[in-house]
Amino acid sequence: MINFLIKRLVSSIITLWVVITITFLLMHAVPGGPFDKEKALPKEVKAQIMARYNLDKPEVWQYGQYLKQLSHFDLGPSFQYPGRTVNDLVKSGFPATAQLGFTSVLLALILGLPFGIVAALKQGKWQDNGVMFISIIGMTIPNFVFAELLLYFLGYKLGIFPMLGWDSWKNLVLPAFALGAAPIAMISRLTRSSLLDVVRQDYIRTARAKGVPEVIVIYKHALKNALIPVLTYLGPLVAGVLTGSFVIETLFSVPGMGRQFVNSINNLDYTVILGLTIFDAFLLILFNLIIDVLYAVVDPRIKY
Repeated sequence: MINFLIKRLVSSIITLWVVITITFLLMHAVPGGPFDKEKALPKEVKAQIMARYNLDKPEVWQYGQYLKQLSHFDLGPSFQYPGRTVNDLVKSGFPATAQLGFTSVLLALILGLPFGIVAALKQGKWQDNGVMFISIIGMTIPNFVFAELLLYFLGYKLGIFPMLGWDSWKNLVLPAFALGAAPIAMISRLTRSSLLDVVRQDYIRTARAKGVPEVIVIYKHALKNALIPVLTYLGPLVAGVLTGSFVIETLFSVPGMGRQFVNSINNLDYTVILGLTIFDAFLLILFNLIIDVLYAVVDPRIKY
């Protein structure tokens, strides 16, 4: 296990460096700059601003300086938010995004796993058909359409939940369901297909032949092995929802990182783009590593 973790740590650092390098090169390859929209600025003032942020230096020098800053966990200043750093933007936006993301993942597990189990145990029956029908709807309807439906019926028509704001747990319900709709559908399908494959294995037949109660056969022996595909899906899912959804956060006025990410791209705010991309890549690498470790916990047959 220790050797595995060391190898993964080294490969993760290399992967993160490649992401940083490619993102840096692509940003500087895009025509324009973070201050080109300020057409009213005199050339002298613009030159002073460029010099202040070292944007007048060669790109190789800027790249080296950025890597040096990163070694001190400094993501640099924001060009579009004077007086604020990228670290400040992450600290201000991440709590709301994380709260929304973890809630949507929790909903996906609470609803998706039981739906998938019921569909597998009732294969070919109305329960199975119903779960598969709901899963297809959840995977095909875009989350912004689902969000609009929730806003209209549960927010506007019935008034059960507030439509906008972020000051109570009720504000979390609608965006969490909108963001979690597709994961609920995906986890249901993965659980169903994987469980159907596992229950056909010889050791499950043996357990049933020995008279082991069906509940124990399913939940103790079959389900653990059936969760491997679900765990694989959870890694990128958790990393994705923790970096924010621009559409959902905009529709529900969530003060998260999703809007900051898109605004930084529109404004060519180099440091914010780089910082949020690095943060996204770090979370993706971290949760994939956690999932790899959990494989051995769920299935002892897996060795490193």
